[in-house]
Amino acid sequence: MKDNQEQGTIALGETEAEIVRLLLGEFGPLGDTFAKFEDGEINVFGGIPGEEVTCRILRYRRKRKPVISGIVTSVLKSSPHRIAPPCPFFGPCSGCQWQHIEYNHQLNLKRESVQSAIEQYDALRSICVSDTIPSDQQLGYRNHARFTVRREGSLGFVNRLTRRFVRIEECMLMASWINETVQQLQDKSGATSQLSMRYGINTGDFLIQPKLSINEINLETGQPYYTESLLGKTFQIASPSFFQVNTNQAEKLITLVKHNLALTGKEVVVDAYAGVGTFAALIASDAARVIAVEESAAAVKDATVNTSGITNIEFALGKIEDIVKEFTEKPDAAILDPPRSGCQPQVLEAMAHWAPSRVCYVSCDPLSLARDLDILVRKNFVVKNIIPIDMFPQTHHVECVATLTTR
Repeated sequence: MKDNQEQGTIALGETEAEIVRLLLGEFGPLGDTFAKFEDGEINVFGGIPGEEVTCRILRYRRKRKPVISGIVTSVLKSSPHRIAPPCPFFGPCSGCQWQHIEYNHQLNLKRESVQSAIEQYDALRSICVSDTIPSDQQLGYRNHARFTVRREGSLGFVNRLTRRFVRIEECMLMASWINETVQQLQDKSGATSQLSMRYGINTGDFLIQPKLSINEINLETGQPYYTESLLGKTFQIASPSFFQVNTNQAEKLITLVKHNLALTGKEVVVDAYAGVGTFAALIASDAARVIAVEESAAAVKDATVNTSGITNIEFALGKIEDIVKEFTEKPDAAILDPPRSGCQPQVLEAMAHWAPSRVCYVSCDPLSLARDLDILVRKNFVVKNIIPIDMFPQTHHVECVATLTTR
């Protein structure tokens, strides 16, 4: 398989498999290409649209339904954007979908995926999505890893298609500290089935969960939280709390949101999915008052610490769709940073009722973003811009900041 690896294809190590020749179509929502096969269309991992390839066919059942997928084994007609993936685990691991695509083209594809999502709605078709803001680091950027642990203590990942466990000695997306720690814990973590590591890129602080009893190593584990610094402000982050996995890009994201909100110091701002208080803490000096809403008790506990001494922030524990019913005043601006599924209808209704002069919607899913923007536009908002940010190089995932104003 040496020649295939030099072309950027995937060494599977299979001696007997169902191998077919396919012409690859466009990318799907999982970062795989589509291809016509038998009587339908299947997902194919490791390809680029327009390529002719040979694929190993996988037939399996998911939620009791038969599923067919493909994995590229060799490239017969290559895309000009194909490169050799740098990681030896690309393919068998499946955590990265696009290591075989040169980086500038990854950025173009992410912009196109957002543009394609919003063009599904008539009210959004006139919007031109901005170029994707690149990541300064294309490898080694992740501050958070979650490993599967096999019975003998082996650390690795599970392939999302084959469901096979892949032992990992080094993940090229992870910060170097995480990879060094993997080498220390490899074959020594059999007491647990999952292992989470978080590392402060700017602080050097770390967290390993769960607590391990390993006499052979001098490494603290079981910390309830760790700290990280963004734009000069230190944040406490508990093990279950959400925090962006790309620290440097998170700083760009926050700076972009602050710029687009254009606060003057007189506004009441709602931070609707506040997490550990990142946005609230960093915009408070530019606002008259910040109302931060978060449903995770662990995150609110962190946020209370993170905003200690900032007197113009108040926190509400609960789901924003429930909390909005209790609001008695009209906010001047809002930050929406919902989970991948997007905003609940009650939240969008509240936005329409309040009609804040400016809204920044931060999204990690183009489809739910487009759906919610369409609703807001039909409720008298105007989309000023949509800017993708590459928080996740080598994968198909893309973050966006959409800025809206009232008509």
